[in-house]
Amino acid sequence: MDRTMINVGFGNAVVASRILAVVNPKSSPIKKLKDEARENSKLIDVTEGRRTRSILILDSNHVILSSVQPETITQRLMPSAPGDKPEEGAL
Repeated sequence: MDRTMINVGFGNAVVASRILAVVNPKSSPIKKLKDEARENSKLIDVTEGRRTRSILILDSNHVILSSVQPETITQRLMPSAPGDKPEEGAL
């Protein structure tokens, strides 16, 4: 099983294969999803007090708040060339 870690800001990392979606936090349905995750103790805030710029949804129904732009996280998830894996420590 691939355990590639993705940096989601401030030295925090998530196993890439567990991420289902990286979304913008501004839409109403995503705000509702965030509130439900908070109620169910499934919300993880790694923003360190900064503005939430992206929300990661994991396969375990956990919701992660990050201060990193969704585009940046998406780039970190994508290998540099088809079939390539990111180099260790490059993320």
